[in-house]
Amino acid sequence: MSELPRRIEAQPETVGRDLGRLVLTIVELLRQLMERQALRRVEVGDLSDETVERLGLGLMRLEEAMIELREHFGLEPGDLDIDLGPLGHLLGPEAGQR
Repeated sequence: MSELPRRIEAQPETVGRDLGRLVLTIVELLRQLMERQALRRVEVGDLSDETVERLGLGLMRLEEAMIELREHFGLEPGDLDIDLGPLGHLLGPEAGQR
């Protein structure tokens, strides 16, 4: 087993993009979790029509913001996914489709 380096070797010209990629990956993971939870609650039927409408609108706006931010950093949807080795990919197969 090799020893981990004491310092991260970040390239000055890509550090902003790399940090943006990391932050957007976390936000995308949270967005997907929120979307799944919202769909479950809609399927159960414990939300009013007004709440379903607000929830849908909020999720659509969040997805639009994610698209704008990915474009700002020059990232494709699949760029936000992280390979976790034997556990699979963090965002799953839909990550490359958005």
